[in-house]
Amino acid sequence: MVKKVVLAYSGGLDTSVILKWLQDQYQCDVVTFTADIGQGEELEPARAKAEKLGAREIFIDDLRQEFVQDYVFPMFRANTLYEGEYLLGTSIARPLIAKRMVEIAADVGADAVAHGATGKGNDQVRFELGAYALNPDIQVIAPWREWDLNSREKLLAYAEQRGIPVERHGKKSPYSMDANLLHISYEGGVLEDPWAEPEDSMWRWTTAPEQASDQPRYLEITYAHGDPIAVDGEPLNPAQLLAHLNTVGGEHGIGRLDIVENRYVGMKSRGCYETPGGTILLKAHRAIESITLDREVAHIKDELMPRYASIIYNGFWWSPERRALQTLIDQSQRLVNGVVRLKLYKGNCMVVGRKSQESLFDPRIATFEDDAGAYNQKDAGGFIKLNALRLRIEKRLQG
Repeated sequence: MVKKVVLAYSGGLDTSVILKWLQDQYQCDVVTFTADIGQGEELEPARAKAEKLGAREIFIDDLRQEFVQDYVFPMFRANTLYEGEYLLGTSIARPLIAKRMVEIAADVGADAVAHGATGKGNDQVRFELGAYALNPDIQVIAPWREWDLNSREKLLAYAEQRGIPVERHGKKSPYSMDANLLHISYEGGVLEDPWAEPEDSMWRWTTAPEQASDQPRYLEITYAHGDPIAVDGEPLNPAQLLAHLNTVGGEHGIGRLDIVENRYVGMKSRGCYETPGGTILLKAHRAIESITLDREVAHIKDELMPRYASIIYNGFWWSPERRALQTLIDQSQRLVNGVVRLKLYKGNCMVVGRKSQESLFDPRIATFEDDAGAYNQKDAGGFIKLNALRLRIEKRLQG
């Protein structure tokens, strides 16, 4: 029997209905938890609405710094992309929300946690895997898998019957959006047709590349142990740095993405994303690694990255395999220090310079000019013959 439940609460239609539904269905106290992870919305209205709907306790936590420092930056050390394109903006926020929900449940003596993710999506998996990993005995309530309120019209009707205040947006349903300091995502509406081009009015963070400034913007990003610590020589904390790059990148049309991805539950889904700061950081991190990482270490990281990306996308942030991979990744970043110079221009992010005290690039050896004996070209002959030995043997046997 559930006596008290912690609800991940946004203040929107779905979670407001869920709050009341939990009270009606389970006859329990509801504690709401709203996470500020940089979605850019005023969160106090969520408090007022939760109070009006009879929430027993209300938590609104500023998690922006923790989100970037302990989740986004560790992920970016691996140059993480899901299916070669997606920077995992939604995926990487879910383990933090799950962690805080479980912590609050312990603090207030709750029996269960609840979320508003649907039974079709990835988020239900991410929230619940995180919750069970952190508290094996927690009960999880997922209303979308229990109730019959399976349309916006039914949700609105329930809200009207129970006196739940909602903002109406007309007959046309808005895009399903998720925002945090790393990205903003769009699903639904015209995007459900993979052939349909997104409406220009949909994009919120980025200028259309063709309308961006005709003057390029140069940036210098300083790295220490694989993490960015300054932009143009100005030290910034993780949340400030990512927010700054979002603004600058957005002004120059950086970070738009339109993809069809494979959800963990089995279906394909079309989504559009804006990740200006993340796009810049991915480019810059690979650039600083290119001069500071040993070749074989870099290649091992590249081989492991798709697996690491799938672990995060599928909700296994708190798993032993992610922790093991993270240890390897973090160890590789010990000497990833230096500065990267980038050029932003009409949707393009180009690396135009990189330098480091730990650089493995040796101009004496790499030069096309006279290397004064730093490299003996005759050594390459034996190197090639040894590598060709198995190929020559096989060919001779084939006749």
